[in-house]
Amino acid sequence: MAIEPGHPAISVRRQCDLLGLARSSLYYRPQGEDAANEHLMRRLDEQYTRTPFYGVAKMTAWLRREGHRVNPKRVRRLLRAMGLEAIYPRRKRGLSVPQEGAKTYPYLLRDVAVERPDQVWAADITYLRLYRGWAYLVAILDWYSRYVVAWEMSVTLEAAFCVAALEAALGTGRRPEIVNTDQGSQFTSEAWTGLVEASGIAVSMDGRGRAFDNIFVERLWRTVKYEDVYLKDYQTPAEGRLGLGRYFGFYNHERPHQSLAYRTPAEVYGLAAAAKEAVGPVGGEAAGVAAGPPVALRAPSGPAALSEAMSPPKTARILV
Repeated sequence: MAIEPGHPAISVRRQCDLLGLARSSLYYRPQGEDAANEHLMRRLDEQYTRTPFYGVAKMTAWLRREGHRVNPKRVRRLLRAMGLEAIYPRRKRGLSVPQEGAKTYPYLLRDVAVERPDQVWAADITYLRLYRGWAYLVAILDWYSRYVVAWEMSVTLEAAFCVAALEAALGTGRRPEIVNTDQGSQFTSEAWTGLVEASGIAVSMDGRGRAFDNIFVERLWRTVKYEDVYLKDYQTPAEGRLGLGRYFGFYNHERPHQSLAYRTPAEVYGLAAAAKEAVGPVGGEAAGVAAGPPVALRAPSGPAALSEAMSPPKTARILV
């Protein structure tokens, strides 16, 4: 429903009465952060990418050492506005809060080796800084190949933009066996889980108190921010969308990955599937291109996994 200010028969006052809406809320326009807070948010975003294990206390201490007069309450509010939280081995509480009464699902990837494309997709949301203001970015990643199947941007944290990204991913004609997410309200919403299950895909959600179940997507965010967002310093959501579209094309089709034997995610996402059809399990050759050795990817289970995921080993294992 929407208010129609120019309605010929019903006044705005009457329309508000019928909808149970206060007229003051009709004319309310949300105010963005002031310049000082926007600067702090940019600094917090940069530091979080370097040290995602810093909580409110350490972030506050770091900002004070940088010469900013801030208190923990202000830092906590800004981190929450950006959707950022420290990575802890055990979290007492988190920002990934399910919708009240929403169904949650078990974590299906514990001790599961991911050995082929489209076995597991992972989805996650990150804060995206802009010159004035911020936005949110969701990506759907194929765990095996690191291929970004789909992504979307939004200036709000409503579930709709996550569902739009999932629809785009499914629109490619590919179907994973499992989709893994955290327990945020976007991913526990009926719109998201209903689409996943209607597509014949199993729903997996990170365990409560487990910060490392979706660590692979966290490394994607680190790469995107250091290689694109911080360098380009996008001014507006439209500019960010255009620039990220170019970057993800580069990331998928041109950027070689050391842990993929210096192949691109697109090559592994496509050629590994072709190799499976041609010679069975991954490990043979297709179209004259070596598919590489079998890759066993498992979700990390402890703090040691964080440094490993941030600095991939020089082996054939995939750590995203």
